[in-house]
Amino acid sequence: MSAFVHLPVLSREAPEALVARPDGLYVDGTFGRGGHSRLILERLAPQGRLIAFDRDPEAVAAAAAIKDPRFQIVHAPFSAMKERLGDLGIRQVDGIFLDIGVSSPQIDDPSRGFSFRFEGPLDMRMDTSCGETAAEWLARASAEEIAEVLADFGEERFAHRIARAIVEARSRAPITTTGALAKLVEAAVPKNRRDAAQHPATRTFQAVRIQVNHELDELKTALESAGALLAPAGRLAVISFHSLEDRIVKRFFEKRLHPDRDLDPRLPMPAGFNAQPWFSDVIRILPTKSEAESNPRARSSVLRVGTRTARLWED
Repeated sequence: MSAFVHLPVLSREAPEALVARPDGLYVDGTFGRGGHSRLILERLAPQGRLIAFDRDPEAVAAAAAIKDPRFQIVHAPFSAMKERLGDLGIRQVDGIFLDIGVSSPQIDDPSRGFSFRFEGPLDMRMDTSCGETAAEWLARASAEEIAEVLADFGEERFAHRIARAIVEARSRAPITTTGALAKLVEAAVPKNRRDAAQHPATRTFQAVRIQVNHELDELKTALESAGALLAPAGRLAVISFHSLEDRIVKRFFEKRLHPDRDLDPRLPMPAGFNAQPWFSDVIRILPTKSEAESNPRARSSVLRVGTRTARLWED
């Protein structure tokens, strides 16, 4: 594990925006290799506390390196944080941080199967202790289901062509390695002259990974849980890296900022309608030019931060 280096993006801005009360209780829903957790701990007072979550057993093992009595790690996806915190007797927290998507150590480890750049087993599970691998899903899914996933989660224009190629190829032999899938996609997709630097399998690998880990559903559940857990004036800080994730985060905040947004303005206000928002002061922070140049992973990152009001949470 020590061979993999992870540079946390927005390393100054995220902890600074998250921690309003140094003596408060905070949650890092995506520990990874602990980059952001360590920075959050630096901002906490001796009375402060940080509980981190991660679904990856390797990340949980890496957390043992943090010898800080204010820190605790939980092996669970961030979608389960409300229930798992409840098991610890915790009903409210002062801040929740989420760094969405796959981490650099996961991508850079060939044995995890996340990247077409390395030959390895076609796994892609963030939690290797459970669930269906990418190879197993591709072996059983119909061409229609594969095409829908590639189009929805990868925004792939050639989704149907790739899906047909996958089904045809697996009839001859199972698709079990990253290299096999990458070559298959490369042969099925026309060369992109406008973006020759992007590998043809980029969107396919992203889509299959999101499908295998149910990432967008996990994110939606986690956001709702965060809203319910945050104390008044507590902050939710979320870093996303591509449009699918950021769209979900943006819409979540917009819906909770403007309770009347879905009402028909031509109709009278419903009896008992409460116009008070659940969040206030939602801000968007982008990486600086220097960070984007020094850390390529930061280039597409977007940090959105919202502050909870006192309004009771309603699902």
